[in-house]
Amino acid sequence: MKPSNLYKGSLTTIILKLLNENDKMYGYEITQKVKQITKNELQLTEGALYPALHKLEAQGLLGVEVVKIGNRVRKYYRLTEVGTKVTVKKLAELESYIRNMRALVNPKFRDE
Repeated sequence: MKPSNLYKGSLTTIILKLLNENDKMYGYEITQKVKQITKNELQLTEGALYPALHKLEAQGLLGVEVVKIGNRVRKYYRLTEVGTKVTVKKLAELESYIRNMRALVNPKFRDE
């Protein structure tokens, strides 16, 4: 299945959740983790990921640590204190959305 606009709307939450679970990650690592978790169904492109990371950094939700590895420079992203609070809120919103969509699409899954 190809990714759709539904995934694009969840990109921020996906990034925040992964960073919440993994302390710090660099961009390529995030793309690989998403591929692994979704069994290659969702593949983040650099064109989608890096603008989202930069936006989250500008909003004060992510901090960046630059590490030189040999001749390469790697930027690690981690949640700020504000980012951690926003992550909790976004995950709760997503869980509510999923629960409501499940009820609409298949009413037998509705919470009693």
